[in-house]
Amino acid sequence: MTTRVIEVDPARFDGWMARFAERHGPYDAAEETTPGGVVMSARAADGSTVVARPFAHVPLGVILVRRGGYAVGLAPAGALTVSKVGSRHVQSRTAAGGWSQQRFARRRGKQADELVDAVVGHARRVLLGDDESPAAGADGIPRALVVGGDRALVRDVLAAGALRALAGLPMRELYDLPDPKRDVLETALRRGRAVRIELTESTVGDVS
Repeated sequence: MTTRVIEVDPARFDGWMARFAERHGPYDAAEETTPGGVVMSARAADGSTVVARPFAHVPLGVILVRRGGYAVGLAPAGALTVSKVGSRHVQSRTAAGGWSQQRFARRRGKQADELVDAVVGHARRVLLGDDESPAAGADGIPRALVVGGDRALVRDVLAAGALRALAGLPMRELYDLPDPKRDVLETALRRGRAVRIELTESTVGDVS
C-alpha cells in the first residue's frame, strides 16, 4: 500500500472519483458534513481508499509571510477581490566582516518585527475592513484562512491583537510556498480551495 496526498480543484472532484473507480473498481462511500463541506471516505474493491476533505469556506482569507515579503488577499467566491503584495528585507546572515553576533541578531529581530507589523496592518485592512472588532458573522469577513510561508512569522502575525477577529478560524497551512508574489498568492488560493485527498492505493498509479 502507498499513501499520498493530492489536491484537486473542487470542480474536478467528481471526475477524479470516476477515474479512481475505473482504476480500482466500484467503491463504497460514506459522507460527513463539516463546516468546510462534505468529507467523503471511500473504499474500492481492491482495498484502495480515499479520504477527501474540502475547504469550502466563504469568504476565504489568505496570509503569506516570508522573510522576503508578504501577500494578503480576500476571496469571497473563489477569486481574489482585494489583495496586497509587497517585499520586505529581513537579513538571513551576517555581512562579511560585519557586526557582532549580538548586533546582527538585534537588527534582524527589528526587521522581522517591522515585517510582522506591516503584514498585520495590511491584513487588518484587507481582511477586516480596518475594523478590529467586526460583528460576528459580518459580511466580507473571512470564515477561514489559508496561511503559508514562514511558520514563525505567520504565528506572530496571527497573534497580533489587531487581528483577534481571525483567532480560531479554520486554517489550511501551506508552508512549502516560495517568497510571496502575485502568482504565489493565486497559487495559495487555488490550493487552499482544493479538495485535499488522502489516497491509499494497493497499486501505485496516477489518478490526479
